Amino acid sequence: MLEQFEQIGREALADLEAVVDLKALEDYRIQYLGRKGLVTDLLSRIGSLPKEDKPKAGQLANRIKKDVAAAFEQRKAALEQTQKPKRPRSDVTLPGLPVSRGKPHVISQTISELLDIFGRMGFAVAYGPEVEDEWHNFVALNIPPEHPARDPLDNFYIEDNVLLRSQTSTIQIRVMENTKPPIRVVAPGRVYRPDTVDATHMYMFHQLEALVVDEGVSMVDMKTTIEQFIHVFFGPETQWRFRPSFFPFTEPSAEVDLLLTDKAGNETWVEMGGCGMVDPNVFDAVGIDSEKYTGWAFGFGIERLAMRKYDIADIRWLYENDLRFLDQF
Repeated sequence: MLEQFEQIGREALADLEAVVDLKALEDYRIQYLGRKGLVTDLLSRIGSLPKEDKPKAGQLANRIKKDVAAAFEQRKAALEQTQKPKRPRSDVTLPGLPVSRGKPHVISQTISELLDIFGRMGFAVAYGPEVEDEWHNFVALNIPPEHPARDPLDNFYIEDNVLLRSQTSTIQIRVMENTKPPIRVVAPGRVYRPDTVDATHMYMFHQLEALVVDEGVSMVDMKTTIEQFIHVFFGPETQWRFRPSFFPFTEPSAEVDLLLTDKAGNETWVEMGGCGMVDPNVFDAVGIDSEKYTGWAFGFGIERLAMRKYDIADIRWLYENDLRFLDQF
């Protein structure tokens, strides 16, 4: 039996010398070192030997397996080195491949442009939490409990008195609570409303609020600021108008409309946002003397501004992460 072990070991090493390619090497591995290979089987045959021969047979079988395995690995390394597929040579005269570079999302680009425009007008930038309480989201903004804007079906309530903010006007309240007039800030950020998603509505979108509080502030100041912004952002020939409206936190209030022309030449007035003079009740809620100070505020939807400027027909395109669309901006 021990002589048979020796014979199998000699044959295994001899056959390995005849292997000339990787395919034949794999066949060799299966024949000798596979799960049912000849060398592997030596260990299982030890059990049939007499007790006194088992130790010597075990040592011999392990030595043969170790030697064959080591020789196999050396042969494999040599063949892989000589038979490694060659890479195609590069043609250095061909033009290089273009490098794809990332860039800010069109909404981020729009926010940066808006902050730059208002920064040049002397506005500071304020931010606030996206999870708010009812005081900042409703009460301080002169929105009473019976107002339909406070309906739980129209807001994302997390628990009693806690909700995802439905407007960035909450930042105005926080600024007025902590800053004495004069105040001149813009506040960009996400807002959340459970709207039905369609081409012009999304349950999460961005707003840009502006607030000015000082002595002697009037609607003339607000109109001038809005006009300057529209002519810088959309172009000096852009036509716009005020349309009377109502908001609980401003009085008087107005909607801002733009006159847009489609590709067929048809003109349409499109709403861009709301504005108005800050209601005295809002000043009283935050401890600002409404007899001494006046103020104005407006709120524009950032997606709406971007869609009008870049002729984007569907708000959902902004959030589908389709690079074919996003690479246009």
